[in-house]
Amino acid sequence: MDEDNKVEATPRDTFGKGAARKIRAAGKIPAVLYGHGTAPQHLTLPGHQVALLIRKANALLDLQISGKSQLALVKDVQKDPVHQVIEHLDLIVITRGEKVQVEVPVHLEGEPYPGTIADLDAKTLSLEAEATHIPERIVVSVEGLEEGTQIHAKDVELPKGSTLLGDEDLLVVNVHVPQKVDLGEEAAAEAAEGEEAAAAEAAEGEEAPAESAE
Repeated sequence: MDEDNKVEATPRDTFGKGAARKIRAAGKIPAVLYGHGTAPQHLTLPGHQVALLIRKANALLDLQISGKSQLALVKDVQKDPVHQVIEHLDLIVITRGEKVQVEVPVHLEGEPYPGTIADLDAKTLSLEAEATHIPERIVVSVEGLEEGTQIHAKDVELPKGSTLLGDEDLLVVNVHVPQKVDLGEEAAAEAAEGEEAAAAEAAEGEEAPAESAE
């Protein structure tokens, strides 16, 4: 377990919006910890440290509560929609060695065959992993892959100790040649004809006043 994940958590017995506002004003985050049949614990966490930790997907925190260590997985993050300030955290009690179900981000590495692009169709994969060994991301190499290549969930090499959940045939990566955005010869010719017609109409409009003056 990473020492950086150790978080000093203070139990609290004040609740409600007013109490939460005071906690946030002090640079801290109100949170609730529950799971495994335990009674919910209301906690106050250090704001800056926790905000940095939970930037990673499936952040695991080693909470230090009244001198005791308790592992917790971030279940939900509530943010202010305007200022993006963390307003509240829901944490789940975790025991060492326990398997958990998580959504892990997929990251593409490398460049496909020249002239093609690799689309990431599934940004995350649902995995079961040990709580203390949740992969930060799944790396998929697209180096040199040619047009028409498709990588499905069952083709992805998963980190050790992780197993795939859900649809094995889920499309993760699709390699293809991008559609050309330039006009074809026929379309270009039509556009040129349109421009010529517009110029001719404009020229006739300029001549009209001279004719009426006669």
